[in-house]
Amino acid sequence: MQEPPDAAAPAPRRPAPTAIELFLGFATIAGLGFGGVLAWSRRIIVQRRGWLSAEAFNEQLALCQLLPGGNILNFAVMYGCRCAGILGSLAAVLGLIGPPVILMIIAGMLYRRFGDLPVLHGVFAALAAAAAGLLIATSAQMIGATIKDRVRPGHLIAAATFVAAGVLRLPLLWVMVAIAPVSVALAWWERR
Repeated sequence: MQEPPDAAAPAPRRPAPTAIELFLGFATIAGLGFGGVLAWSRRIIVQRRGWLSAEAFNEQLALCQLLPGGNILNFAVMYGCRCAGILGSLAAVLGLIGPPVILMIIAGMLYRRFGDLPVLHGVFAALAAAAAGLLIATSAQMIGATIKDRVRPGHLIAAATFVAAGVLRLPLLWVMVAIAPVSVALAWWERR
């Protein structure tokens, strides 16, 4: 069984990775990321390899969540480009999607043959519970990296977004249209 992400101290910051290092790093993330790769992305990029600080990871992920497409796929494209240009983007994306594509082709063939076995239903339920636990643990780590000493305006934006989209069930597009300009303005004001 794979070890879960933990709150271990981050690795010391290192120089920007090469295209080969990006490919291997994102392939590692993909190989470990059953049920989603956010938890492992943070652990590999921040804690093991020291490519980004926790704060920088959170900021880039926040930007990627505003863009269409998969969050970590967007992250791989942006971070890869920042480190090694277009070749870095391609390396990170191929590392991120290559192993799962191969695994899913094999899993699809096996599921077609053995999917009706009752024992597999319990296995799938256990995997779903483990994936939910990883997501909760990573969310807690990310909150800790953003709060640090005090509550800031960005935390109020996050709470307002959660209430609007998660509790009141307002359409996410309209919530983002309303919240994004306020969030950008507060971030600008806070950094001036």
